[in-house]
Amino acid sequence: MTKKYLDELTYQIIGAAIEVHKALGPGLLESVYHKCLKQEFFSRELSYHSEFLVNVYYKGVDVDAELRCDFLVVNAIVVELKSVEALAPIHEAQLLTYMKLLEKPKGILINFNCTNIFKEGQRTFVNEYYRDLPDE
Repeated sequence: MTKKYLDELTYQIIGAAIEVHKALGPGLLESVYHKCLKQEFFSRELSYHSEFLVNVYYKGVDVDAELRCDFLVVNAIVVELKSVEALAPIHEAQLLTYMKLLEKPKGILINFNCTNIFKEGQRTFVNEYYRDLPDE
């Protein structure tokens, strides 16, 4: 896995979100966008896991925290969906924590309750796992 590959994958994921947003617009529940984005990933032949449990270990014990990740795309990029008036720091923290717990290098936070996904409705994050990857 390379940074270039992850960046190209990021472009595909954001493109899929833009397609869903273009068709539906803002104002719906997160669950609706989630179902439509699943369909869009499928049609683009992007493999993903959806709404799976994220294990939380505290002092070596699985605490069964019932955390659910919206998407893990191609086993590499964590995608967290929202449909809120504005993204808050807690949303960023949630995504960064999922990235850490899953040991994944990149994450995308997408808010469908906006006028333009590309300009204002998405934020991309990387961590130490990304920095350690080769460029190409």
